[in-house]
Amino acid sequence: MTGAMTRERAAKFPDDDWRKHGPEFREPNLSKNLKLVERLKKVAARYGRTPGEVAIAWTLRLPAITGAIVGARNARQAEGVMRAGDLKLTPQDIAEIEGTAAAHAGR
Repeated sequence: MTGAMTRERAAKFPDDDWRKHGPEFREPNLSKNLKLVERLKKVAARYGRTPGEVAIAWTLRLPAITGAIVGARNARQAEGVMRAGDLKLTPQDIAEIEGTAAAHAGR
């Protein structure tokens, strides 16, 4: 969800990489996930945040979710993880992320 994954990168996974055969990195899920990341990027740009921060905030907005398990490879990513808890998404942001913004716009 960071925005670093591309179709080209997924196609170049070595045979011993678990992602090469993982359902989230194969069609039809790969296309769906890449579209989701594009929507996350658009929302993130409005807030001056990363797509990963928006993804965490999107997950944490649900009352039943008390925490998100995320990984960070460096201090900058860890800082973004910490900042994600402060991001409050609007109903319009959520609709855009979930791909339902067009349906809401017509109401």
